[in-house]
Amino acid sequence: MSVAVNSRSTAKAADLHLVAQPSRRHTSPLPSATQLREELPLSPALARQVQQQRHSIRAILDGHDPRLLVVVGPCSLHDDAAVLEYAERLAALSQRVGDRLLLVMRAYVEKPRTTVGWKGLVYDPALDGSGDMAEGLRRSRKLMLKLLELGLPLASEILQPLVAGYFDDLLGWAAIGARTSESQVHRELVSGLEMPVGFKNGTDGSLGIACDAMRSAAHAHQHFGVDGHGRPALVHTHGNPDTHLVLRGGHAGPNYDAASMATARAELERQGIAPRIMVDCSHANSGKNPLRQPEVLSSVLDQRLAGEGALRAVMIESHLFDGAQSLGGELRYGVSITDGCLGWAGTERMLVDAAIRMRHLV
Repeated sequence: MSVAVNSRSTAKAADLHLVAQPSRRHTSPLPSATQLREELPLSPALARQVQQQRHSIRAILDGHDPRLLVVVGPCSLHDDAAVLEYAERLAALSQRVGDRLLLVMRAYVEKPRTTVGWKGLVYDPALDGSGDMAEGLRRSRKLMLKLLELGLPLASEILQPLVAGYFDDLLGWAAIGARTSESQVHRELVSGLEMPVGFKNGTDGSLGIACDAMRSAAHAHQHFGVDGHGRPALVHTHGNPDTHLVLRGGHAGPNYDAASMATARAELERQGIAPRIMVDCSHANSGKNPLRQPEVLSSVLDQRLAGEGALRAVMIESHLFDGAQSLGGELRYGVSITDGCLGWAGTERMLVDAAIRMRHLV
């Protein structure tokens, strides 16, 4: 009898323990993508500008325009004043080099984290862990609209698929990162985007994941998603023919050299994928040293001038000043708080030199 009583007591104690456990999550409302677009609308004139910018980017990637596509700018946006100063400088530089380079500004408001850390302007605009995402969404879209008003095409990495609908009408180009190129959800999302998208090779340097991603995104899909009001929806996509490969190096080292380029081009052709290649001058290709990016770009230009027609674009991480800094304490103006960047002086010098060299291309 005592055994039975003890068993019932133990069961009741376990039930009480389960009931007492707090929920591991709670929710806070956010504006829908439609609400934010109505609050911060894209004007008809800017909408036409974005469409023309996408057309120009496609023309370069397809080989109809001999210029080099250059996606350049801060690793991430965190300070509106510094971002706008950088953008004004980039817009002025674009006027000087635009005959040979199409400059597209990085407007990255999400950042992938290997473990933990600041996840971008969308997630934590105050930089203090308060996580006011409603304000982050508003501030990010408002800042992007200001950048568009300067005439710059914009680029961003799509990390969280639910965030894409808040900004995809503003972008001329988008990236899918090395850690998400394998994601079916991201491939389905890209298949419905109206802009060119680059898929990065895997972190191990392999090309297979990115090639599979491009083939998948080129096809029509029916997939689970949300509509502009945030309601669950069946999404029908027609497929995106404007994807391309981004070489960013891997664990074994860089992959922008001529041999790696030939391997990548041959693999794309073998799989029936248009050989359109961008080289990320940062990350593993620079050994995570942002000051080595000019060296990488110089090699890319050597190959392009030697006849490597598949090389049509580069990416550069650049800010007002060299390096990176950690959050905490007083932040230095114009210095990245995520990956290290090349400062403006070095950026301007390398892009002016690239334009001069590209003018020798017949």
